[in-house]
Amino acid sequence: STDGGGNLSLDSIPMGLPMSDPTAWATAMNNLGMAPMGMTGQPLLPDFDPALGMMTGIPPINPMMPGLGIVPPPIPPDMPAVKEIIHCKSCTLFPPNPHLPPPATRERPPGCKTVFVGGLPENGTEQIIMEVFEQCGEVIAIRKSKKNFCHIRFAEEFMVDKALYLSGYRIRLGSSTDKKDTGRLHVDFAQARDDLYEWECKQRMLAREERHRRRLEEERFRPPSPPPVVHYSDHECSVVAEKLKDDTKFLEAIQTLLTWIERGEVNRRTANNFYSMIQSANSHIRRLVNEKAAHEKEMEEAKEKFKLALSGILVQFEQIVAVYHSASKQKAWDHFTKAQRKNISVWCKQAEEIRNIHNDELMGIRREEEMEMSDEEIEDPSEMKETEESGKITLV
Repeated sequence: STDGGGNLSLDSIPMGLPMSDPTAWATAMNNLGMAPMGMTGQPLLPDFDPALGMMTGIPPINPMMPGLGIVPPPIPPDMPAVKEIIHCKSCTLFPPNPHLPPPATRERPPGCKTVFVGGLPENGTEQIIMEVFEQCGEVIAIRKSKKNFCHIRFAEEFMVDKALYLSGYRIRLGSSTDKKDTGRLHVDFAQARDDLYEWECKQRMLAREERHRRRLEEERFRPPSPPPVVHYSDHECSVVAEKLKDDTKFLEAIQTLLTWIERGEVNRRTANNFYSMIQSANSHIRRLVNEKAAHEKEMEEAKEKFKLALSGILVQFEQIVAVYHSASKQKAWDHFTKAQRKNISVWCKQAEEIRNIHNDELMGIRREEEMEMSDEEIEDPSEMKETEESGKITLV
């Protein structure tokens, strides 16, 4: 109702009250030129920063929107906001009874920039309405009804909260107390097609920006595309033929050759060139086999080196374990304290475990070598037969 004025008294308001109301009202007091002071004389809220684009106390329109989940500072219960008289050029606003609950409001529509203002004086003009509400922010439009209400559209969403602060105030034009010159303001959120359309446009823009940001992020982590393969020509063919003979450039050249063949570049005119390049690729196999043999030799040498090192380590482990065993014999054991004996026993057990692990590892390496040697002895005769058979086939 229009008579239900109210004040932000946290004694009478349950703590479940949405945070948009108290912070909005207290911040609006700042913006209307009044410092909301508590009982201790300290400001109730920090100054509002218009650069944020919205009130710190308003819950975010869309929780997924980045950067809007700003938590408002808690209001101490011993510092209620005190509404004061607001003097305008043509009228005066008197605050509502501080002990009444705050005026009820409908659910905030998304992107709301428009407010409904009821309880206006009958003699209230657009100019007076503008005078009162332009203190809340830039007014885009006022749609005044013949009855005692109007709709006001603001430039920004946070201005709506400042306007809501004035709900419950009694307005008096000049010094007249005539009924036609007085009224009790009731300010509420209003649904407007323009607000909803602008909000939807903003959401779409944010979604586009998010998609663009994700696309850029994906592209940043995507591996670079391989360079395009040049088109076949006699000159390029001679370049690739040379690269095929160079170990360092073979991989690049073989990929180009493959692409050309798949593209259908082989014809009666180019067949000989392609045959030469395929022949070069075939001769590269011998180089690869030699390379593999060299690596195998390095690996065998490394294995041998590792085996020798492991044998040396095992010898030292055996000596350490022998020391522990000798110290555990009666002749030496009786001279150690109880704590020393305990330590020697623990150390001996640990050393034996580590020695056994290393010993198993060395035995495993030796068994593998023996198996490899026996495999080679078995494989040799079969290899001979295979080569003889393949020789017969090629001869035929």
